Amino acid sequence: MEPKSYPTKEAIVLRGHHGSIPVVRFNANGNYCASGGNDRTVRLWNPAKGTLIKTYSGHGHEVLDVDIAKDNSKFASCGGDRMVFSWDVATGRTIRKFRGHEARVNCIRYNDEAAVLVTGSYDRTVKIWDTRSNNYNAIQVMDEAKDSVSSIVVTGHEIVAASIDGYIRNYDVRMGRLHIDCIGQPVACVRMSHDGNCLLASTLDSHVRLFDKSTGELLNEYKGHKNSDFKIDSAFSHDDAYVLSGSETGIVSIWDLVDAKVVASLRGHAGAILSLDYHPKEPAVLSTSVDGTIRLWR
Repeated sequence: MEPKSYPTKEAIVLRGHHGSIPVVRFNANGNYCASGGNDRTVRLWNPAKGTLIKTYSGHGHEVLDVDIAKDNSKFASCGGDRMVFSWDVATGRTIRKFRGHEARVNCIRYNDEAAVLVTGSYDRTVKIWDTRSNNYNAIQVMDEAKDSVSSIVVTGHEIVAASIDGYIRNYDVRMGRLHIDCIGQPVACVRMSHDGNCLLASTLDSHVRLFDKSTGELLNEYKGHKNSDFKIDSAFSHDDAYVLSGSETGIVSIWDLVDAKVVASLRGHAGAILSLDYHPKEPAVLSTSVDGTIRLWR
């Protein structure tokens, strides 16, 4: 059995955004990535080569999240202007603009077929948008959160929404059911393991917690990083063997999922880490920071 592997060193630095970069996301095969900046642009990169492919302009405020459709033909973005944009990757044109949130939109995800978009906002709502119909209004609104919706996961017929109110809400859209887990601390990021069995929650008490998705049981805790003020991503490695988180100290921490020991600390950023995204197929991770750079670690 080959030893488990994880990123240990900086491979590439991507420069081009002006100011802080709230988000970076790989596409489905990991060949490209999209980033969103406080400079109101979305940028498409080939991270392995370190090249900027295209810049997309249209947002009126900072871009807080992006998601690339699985077929790579389009991507969606959201941010401080309360808008949800759907873009054509090749032409750079906006396909659709969805309005309806009453405050900044923190997070956005397609479903698997990219037929719907799901968004979470500072206005405390989760909204579902039909990308194929001529209806520009949300087709469903979930307003159970008592504070900002910070992060969402969309898989099959489930929407998992994390909120600063200290709860993670799992909506079964097909069955019309809602399951609520009390985390007890403001949740800044939620991720689902690739096997679908676990949820990873970053909380603003400098903890990352691992939960059983079906029972809500706390399985493990990861600490040693600092996260009390910023919305900072955590992530599972592509094989679910490791847990990663950014830190306000500018370090990316990597823990063994099972024994919760730090196995690596990635240093290079000159300010707080904001976004992390792990490569879908290999031991590589992208990070962004308030320092205005994106770094690829291998």
